[in-house]
Amino acid sequence: MKQSILSNIKPEAEKLDQLMRSDLEVIDNPLLAEVVAYAIFNGGKRIRPLLTVLSARLCGCEALEELYRLALTFEYLHAASLLHDDVIDHAEQRRGRIAANKAWGNTHVILAGDFLHSRAMWLAGTLGGKQCLDKICQAASAMVESEFLQLQNAQRTETSEEYYFQVLKGKTAALIAAACETGVIFAGGTPDKRAALALFGSNLGLSFQIIDDLLDYQGDPARTGKAVGNDFQEGKMTLPLIYAMSQDGGGAGQALSVILKDEPAGRRHSFARARDLIEEAGGFSYARQRAGELIDEAMRGLEIFPAGPGKDLLGALAAYVLERDK
Repeated sequence: MKQSILSNIKPEAEKLDQLMRSDLEVIDNPLLAEVVAYAIFNGGKRIRPLLTVLSARLCGCEALEELYRLALTFEYLHAASLLHDDVIDHAEQRRGRIAANKAWGNTHVILAGDFLHSRAMWLAGTLGGKQCLDKICQAASAMVESEFLQLQNAQRTETSEEYYFQVLKGKTAALIAAACETGVIFAGGTPDKRAALALFGSNLGLSFQIIDDLLDYQGDPARTGKAVGNDFQEGKMTLPLIYAMSQDGGGAGQALSVILKDEPAGRRHSFARARDLIEEAGGFSYARQRAGELIDEAMRGLEIFPAGPGKDLLGALAAYVLERDK
């Protein structure tokens, strides 16, 4: 299924890449252009802008060039957030390559992210109008607020699943939901179609992040491009860990609490033990179950749309999120 999905979206991704290369010719400074190109053209599958295009098509919109250019907004915002995240996290690598902040330094990378953010907003306002711009600004604001929420609670071992999803809705789901909803707005879709695709995008984003949580414990570094255990070493409270710590029986929660109080190097040393404890407590199976439930709810929301290639591709993308290994 994975190869089939990738082959179906490849022509669309190539069209988006071509439009981005053309659009980014507005950059005059060669160094800025180099950093931006490094951030943008790094093998991404263009899922976010593709969701904008597919959502518009599902609402009867033709594949206009203006729609594709508007969709670039979401690739630019995503890339900008990754650049800024790597600075905040002092990242060494991104998708198997040296992180941009290590190659050019924090100042250049922050400014490149700022450029992408401003370009995204220009496209949104010029091509999408006030409604689209409002929705995209709301998503960008939610992303920043969720980062502040995480920073404020960085030293606290927060084991609330409610808090976990609160952060995720701003950090990951808001932008993907906005990508879908913007396509509906551009196409002049009805409020019920807008709500259905916003839910689809939000749940897709939440499920995507849960699978990311699982890959940090169970992924193959050769596939993911990063070592397992990074989140645990940093003390991040992801869903498998939160669930395991909430279970009273077996003592897994208490043992994990002790490990988390250690320094990062100690947590790294104890990672294999922590992974075993989470497995025994059912944390991994629970997280995968929650991801599946979110996708099921997302697909039920699409029942208002007639069958067709666009709807099938959205369903295939949802299945891909659950099955991905990187």
